[in-house]
Amino acid sequence: MVRIWLNHWFSTAYHIIKLIRAYHPDAVILGSNENEHSVLADVCDEWYREPPYSESCYADYCLDFCRAHQVDYFLPRRGMLQVSRRKAEFEALGVSVMVDDYPIVDLLNHKDAAYARMAEAGLSTLPEYRIVTTQRDFEAAYHELQSRYSYVCFKFVHDEGGKSYRLIDNNRKGYASLFKKQNTRMTLDAVLECLSEKEVFSPILMMPFLSGVEVSVDCLKTEQGLIMLPRIKDSTRFEKLTYDPDILAKTQEVFDLVPLEWPCNIQFKYLDGKPYFLEVNTRMSGGTAMGCIGAGVNIPGLAVCKLRGEERPWTLVPEEHYVTNVETPLVL
Repeated sequence: MVRIWLNHWFSTAYHIIKLIRAYHPDAVILGSNENEHSVLADVCDEWYREPPYSESCYADYCLDFCRAHQVDYFLPRRGMLQVSRRKAEFEALGVSVMVDDYPIVDLLNHKDAAYARMAEAGLSTLPEYRIVTTQRDFEAAYHELQSRYSYVCFKFVHDEGGKSYRLIDNNRKGYASLFKKQNTRMTLDAVLECLSEKEVFSPILMMPFLSGVEVSVDCLKTEQGLIMLPRIKDSTRFEKLTYDPDILAKTQEVFDLVPLEWPCNIQFKYLDGKPYFLEVNTRMSGGTAMGCIGAGVNIPGLAVCKLRGEERPWTLVPEEHYVTNVETPLVL
C-alpha cells in the first residue's frame, strides 16, 4: 500500500485527489494545509496542519514530514522551488517527488529569466514586454508600449495567482469611476504613486493588455505522447474545451524549448486574433479536473502512475465540450 502526500494545495485539489483515487484506489492519501479547515481534509485518509510558511525552512519541514509519515510519493504545490532544489534528498529517503528538476522550475518561476530564454529561442508567440525595477523605467516603458497598444498591464515577476496583476486604465478616475468596479484597474498616476515609495523595487513585467480570450492548457508528457487539454476561460463559470491546432502547435513549441516531465499548465491569451504566451505553471492547475472530465483523460491518475514507474494507455477524442463546476455544500 503506497502513501501519497499532497501539501497545502488549493481547494480545487479536492477533485484532483478523487481523480488520483480512480487509478489508485488502495493508496493512502495524506493531506496537509496551513488552514485546518481546508475542504481537502474531507477526501484525505490522513490530515495534518502545517506550520506557518517559511521559505527558508519549508523544505526541511517537508523532509521531516516524509520521514515521520513514511511517504512514498510526494506531490508538492507549496514550496515547489525549494523542494525541487533538494529533490535528491527526498529520493535518498526513498520518496519520489512529482516536480521537475530545479533548473527548469527555477527558470519558469522567474518570469524575467523565462521570457529572456523564450525570446532567445525565438518563441513565436512571445508578446512584446519590458522588465523594470525603477519608477522612471516603469513610466518610460509604459509610454513606449502605450504608443502602440490600447492598454498596458503589469505584474511583479515573483508572483503566484496573479495577485499583483494590474491593468493601467486612465479612465478610472473622477465621479464616473464611483459607479464602476475598480478590481485590478488603476490609473497611471495611482501606480506611480505606489511605486514612488521604493527607489528600486522587485522586477515588474510589463506588456500590452491582451484583450482576447485566455486559453489554459493542462499538459502531461507520457510515453504514448503529450496530453494537451486546452480550456478557453472567460468571465463566466463555463469553460470551453477545444482543440485549436494553432494552440496545440504552440503548446508543443513550449515543450520543445523546456523539457517538462510532470503535469503543468501553459497559458496563452489572444490579441487581434493571435495567441500569445503568458506563462508556464509547473504544477497541475486549479481547473485540471475540468479539462480531465471534459476530455475523459485522467492527468492526475496517469501522473501518479508515471511517478510509480508505470505507464497506462490513454485515449483522447478531441471533441469540443463546455465544462463547469457546481458548488456543493460540505460539513467540515
